[in-house]
Amino acid sequence: MASATEDPVLERYFKGHKAAITSLDLSPNGKQLATASWDTFLMLWNFKPHARAYRYVGHKDVVTSVQFSPHGNLLASASRDRTVRLWIPDKRGKFSEFKAHTAPVRSVDFSADGQFLATASEDKSIKVWSMYRQRFLYSLYRHTHWVRCAKFSPDGRLIVSCSEDKTIKIWDTTNKQCVNNFSDSVGFANFVDFNPSGTCIASAGSDQTVKVWDVRVNKLLQHYQASSDGTLKILDLLEGRLIYTLQGHTGPVFTVSFSKGGELFASGGADTQVLLWRTNFDELHCKGLTKRNLKRLHFDSPPHLLDIYPRTPHPHEEKVETVETTETSGRTLPDKGEEACGYFLNPSLMSPECLPTTTKKKTEDMSDLPCESQRSIPLAVTDALEHIMEQLNVLTQTVSILEQRLTLTEDKLKDCLENQQKLFSAVQQKS
Repeated sequence: MASATEDPVLERYFKGHKAAITSLDLSPNGKQLATASWDTFLMLWNFKPHARAYRYVGHKDVVTSVQFSPHGNLLASASRDRTVRLWIPDKRGKFSEFKAHTAPVRSVDFSADGQFLATASEDKSIKVWSMYRQRFLYSLYRHTHWVRCAKFSPDGRLIVSCSEDKTIKIWDTTNKQCVNNFSDSVGFANFVDFNPSGTCIASAGSDQTVKVWDVRVNKLLQHYQASSDGTLKILDLLEGRLIYTLQGHTGPVFTVSFSKGGELFASGGADTQVLLWRTNFDELHCKGLTKRNLKRLHFDSPPHLLDIYPRTPHPHEEKVETVETTETSGRTLPDKGEEACGYFLNPSLMSPECLPTTTKKKTEDMSDLPCESQRSIPLAVTDALEHIMEQLNVLTQTVSILEQRLTLTEDKLKDCLENQQKLFSAVQQKS
């Protein structure tokens, strides 16, 4: 057992939201924290002493999910207002808005290279967006109930999703097909994610359980029982046991997120406060555990994800991002937005002061794009196909709505004819 000096400690807390915290994420550099809440706001907290926080206003309903992009230059959020927004995490908080879902959006997730964004919605679909072009790419349909969460695998070739239909599905992003399926007869998963190597997934369920699955062999590896008692539980997956129970919140905890290196983690819940913890896990102690368990963990050569489904190389495009919002008090500014500016590759979305000298000429300058000779498909054709896919998706949604209205009209017409028949019969009997 770890000594007291290695126990996690509460480092600081943040208060600013007026309702329950639904989601939070630590920036890749570990210097900022983004939080989402039932109060419809996002807040950006800076860890510098005496720094202010920024409140981003724009969503019209509960903000359900928030995540930094891999480089930290963007912040994605999902809301019950059916929209997804991309924000620049600085004082001004400019944003752009994505609309395609027809019901509340429950989660957002960037691919590891930052090129794509996956969104999950109560319209029973997962949608994937191009960050370079800020466009909708495609939808994944197989769930029969609300989709609660969708996450990319570390290599971007798979997406895992969970739904209130009591299934967890794994999708191939190359051919857009469902390639694996996990079912649960008890409850449904609220949250699901891959482990860093992409060989396992962990799910947190409505039945207050945490489960770890091996996606290569469709096998449940570990099963933990949790509770909504306002505490945080830290599990040792190597030894398969609970190692810490942390007190601090005064109500159910809804969200937890570790920093990239694992030194920090944050938690939020019904009590509206955000707690920032330092793990203090002893590195040598962890290495000792790993070494001790190495033989047990690798009883055979570790399979690759290719074992679950054959794949071809998955080419990616470039990067992106964003346009407008509001600020309020809290804690501090990021460093003049320079970090954000440095990663923008779409000149039309960059402020003049952020434009590199090579792109300051015109927003139409596409010199940073791959040249035609490097592309297997000409750029114009790619643009046209993306636009066609976009329009087809809109048409599909429109047809679905029209079908529903037609069904309602047919039902009403049937009722009218039946009533008319009854009246006619009644008049004939009287005469």
